[in-house]
Amino acid sequence: MRYVLAALVVAMAPAASVASAQGRPQTRDGFWIGFGFGYGSLGFSCNGCSTSREGAFSGYLKMGGTLSPKLLLGGETNGWTKDDNGSKVTAANASVALYFYPSPVGGFFLKGGLGWATLDIEGLGNETGPGAVFGLGYDVRVGTNMSIVPVLNFNYGALASDFKQNVVQVAVGVTWH
Repeated sequence: MRYVLAALVVAMAPAASVASAQGRPQTRDGFWIGFGFGYGSLGFSCNGCSTSREGAFSGYLKMGGTLSPKLLLGGETNGWTKDDNGSKVTAANASVALYFYPSPVGGFFLKGGLGWATLDIEGLGNETGPGAVFGLGYDVRVGTNMSIVPVLNFNYGALASDFKQNVVQVAVGVTWH
């Protein structure tokens, strides 16, 4: 986890200086949409079992509307997948998320949301249940309505049969406001 946090700090530090140097205002208005790709680390456990974390490809897709310059509401899906010894493992969350920008003209945001999670292990089955997403990121404005967005997300699922999953995701995406 320390390495994930360090990687995000390294990714976001230049973004903050680029954003302040570029002079493009951080405006948020109306419909927005975005997607991104990166690395995710999956962990899951159940009564009497636990696994070590597994790293693999992950991604997200999000869209929604602007409630105010500091508050956005939208839907977000996060996915993680890996082929493990010929068996495909997939973890996913679909959530309604609230994005909070402490400064209406800044790019930094926090997000949280609730929804549904699933974990599918080919050949063993699929578990689903309530899920949540928490995260932070920074919109680096690169055009009138476009931002490059490094993010750190934590996706959680309290699946059936006391089965729990979580994915820590470090990604870079694009958002259009």
